Amino acid sequence: MAHQKPLPLILLSIIPLFFILTQAQSPTAPAPAPSGPIDIFAILKKEGQYNTFIKFLNESQVGNQINNQVNNSNQGMTVLAPSDNAFNNLPSGTLNQLNDQQKVQLILNHVIPKFYTFDDLQTVSNPVRTQATGPKGEPFGLNFTGNNNQVNVSSGSVVTNIYNAIRKNPPLAVYQLDKVLVPSEFTDPKAPSSDDAPAPAKAKNGTSADKTTADEPSPASSTKPNDAKRISGGILGLICGVFLMGTLS
Repeated sequence: MAHQKPLPLILLSIIPLFFILTQAQSPTAPAPAPSGPIDIFAILKKEGQYNTFIKFLNESQVGNQINNQVNNSNQGMTVLAPSDNAFNNLPSGTLNQLNDQQKVQLILNHVIPKFYTFDDLQTVSNPVRTQATGPKGEPFGLNFTGNNNQVNVSSGSVVTNIYNAIRKNPPLAVYQLDKVLVPSEFTDPKAPSSDDAPAPAKAKNGTSADKTTADEPSPASSTKPNDAKRISGGILGLICGVFLMGTLS
């Protein structure tokens, strides 16, 4: 009777060979591809309901500024993105009444030059400065209030809730809005400062000061004719009296 190998030994000799063959046939899994640069346009396009905001981001070049900053600096950003319905619900003619500079200010009023998580927005110190500024460089600001995991944002003239976080990873946070944050500076402009006050109007024949001086009567011209007669008569009477006293003496 031929000597037979025990079955366990046969299995032990086959397993290493099977392992070697499996490793040789299965290709090495590729390393995960590095993520590309952040693109605010691609982020919003993927959601499919921000076409108007994308249009203004493109026309104003604000979208390119956002991409450049979050990809080439350590400074994060937060974008509050109004949906197409938000723009559609604006009062008729609102956008048409804005000049080119105001349209840029409107879009920049939805961009905050700092990364904020949803929890950050519930406790942030107000007002929060946006990228928008006035004609003299004065910053536009937003006010955030949080209550029971709900955050409201106000531009001073518009108040709305912050809903869905479209993107929440640093360095860029993007949140959905159902209203457009029209700056209060557009609807309630500040009173002009003393520097903006118009200069006093000049009179036709000189300055206003000259006109005032010309209109003020001189002491001589203000004396009435009857008063002049009484004064001259009194002086004449005094002279006559002195003359008579000298004659009698």
